[in-house]
Amino acid sequence: MLRSLRRGSQVLFLLIFLALFLQTESKGENLLSAPVKFFLDADPLLWLTTLLSTRSLTGFWSPALVVLAATLLLGRAFCGWICPLGALHDLAGRLGRKQSRKHRPFDWFQIKYLLLFAILAASLFTLQTAGLFDPLSLTIRSLSLSLYPAFQHSATAIFAALYAVEIPLVSGGVEFVHEGLKQTLLAFRQPQFHQAFFLGTLFIGLLALNLRERRFWCRYLCPLGALLGLCSRHALLNRSVSEGCDGCGVCRTACPMNTAGGKNDRPRPNECVVCLSCDDLCPRRAVRFGFSRRRGVEAPDLSRRHILASLAAGVAAVPLLRVTPLAKAPSPQLIRPPGSRSEVEFLRRCVKCGKCMKVCITGGLQPTLFETGLEGLWTPVLVPRIGYCEYHCTLCGQVCPTGAIERLEPEEKTKVRIGLAMIDPGRCLPYSHGIPCIVCEEVCPTPEKAIWLEETEPVGASGDRTILKRPHVALERCIGCGICEAHCPVRGRPAIAVTALGESRSPDQQLLF
Repeated sequence: MLRSLRRGSQVLFLLIFLALFLQTESKGENLLSAPVKFFLDADPLLWLTTLLSTRSLTGFWSPALVVLAATLLLGRAFCGWICPLGALHDLAGRLGRKQSRKHRPFDWFQIKYLLLFAILAASLFTLQTAGLFDPLSLTIRSLSLSLYPAFQHSATAIFAALYAVEIPLVSGGVEFVHEGLKQTLLAFRQPQFHQAFFLGTLFIGLLALNLRERRFWCRYLCPLGALLGLCSRHALLNRSVSEGCDGCGVCRTACPMNTAGGKNDRPRPNECVVCLSCDDLCPRRAVRFGFSRRRGVEAPDLSRRHILASLAAGVAAVPLLRVTPLAKAPSPQLIRPPGSRSEVEFLRRCVKCGKCMKVCITGGLQPTLFETGLEGLWTPVLVPRIGYCEYHCTLCGQVCPTGAIERLEPEEKTKVRIGLAMIDPGRCLPYSHGIPCIVCEEVCPTPEKAIWLEETEPVGASGDRTILKRPHVALERCIGCGICEAHCPVRGRPAIAVTALGESRSPDQQLLF
């Protein structure tokens, strides 16, 4: 009964999580009606590391405080009842029951605590790394940039094959189902992202670890679980074992975290995710969960040397990751979304969740690899050749959970410069080949065109004269949206390209010194 109740809770919150994930896209309006970033807002690890890395109390009041308060009362119930990645791990764990009983010279439970200390130490010195390991950020990033695009591609291919067969009566049903999916599960366009294969393989690999040990990630690697474990040391909801325990081992086998045991076993209360399986399955009803003051609870089995080493590693990571020329001279191709804070502040806040990339209407926002060094791994960058920044769109600022991308009003957004377009005369058709083309001027969205045309009358190879309109960029009007580069008809390297030069967020990123 209790296990069924917990599984129902997991299914409910997983469905809510997926529903909000699907709502993270434009519905034809420049406003998202659903609270799509709720789970990230309620993440205590992201909340704490953002406060530390920004050294600001802005955003102190957060749903994350509710999760922390619930943890102080109920223990790690969030991990066992709410966490969507925990539910996926439980589901994957049902595919394999083989458990490793080998002796380990090092207690692997320590790893997540040491990782947590390293992350917090780095955050204290303004390096935001929590998003790389946080379970909610990791799940959203993997779904947004890899698994969901793969699902859409597969579904589209299957329906295309079914349409091609043209089976009587079946074709009508296929079209009905396809239309229904386009209104619910499928996105308006096929999303495509760099590193999709790697991110998807990494996520599936983490789930596959459950075939070795159930909830492997939760037991040994999850820094959020470690934070909640520390907060739950004195929780009022406790597990107790009565004298009726005969040491049958049913609870130990059922426990997904390998922490339950009989009355003579060493308890790990900070590892318990309150799944209640031991209570539900105990044949002698010797296991009980109830509210009482927890006494004599030991801290996690961590040596002082290991703690100091993890803290030192987190601190040492800061200068090691920032000793790069990119810190002083960012790449001109590093075009951040409109509303992004200064690069230093942006990196302190961005948790690499991928929501801004998923919600981008044109798909132009892509995850970085090494363009900004390891510190900026998987942060968003605009690639105009893939997709431009829609003139009135402010969705990326609406979904950002930490304020790395500030929410802008449409009128304010149209005045923000994220870059500057430049023309390559050697590739531009009117300049180099005498071929008429004014596409860049036609698509320019600014009220006063940022691209203006100069009429010329060059002499052709045969000696005849042709009237051509050659484009020029008005520096004071261009906002760097990239639509000109996206629509440039010249294949390969476009004849007009946008760089981050001229962006309004940085006085150092200007065209001239």
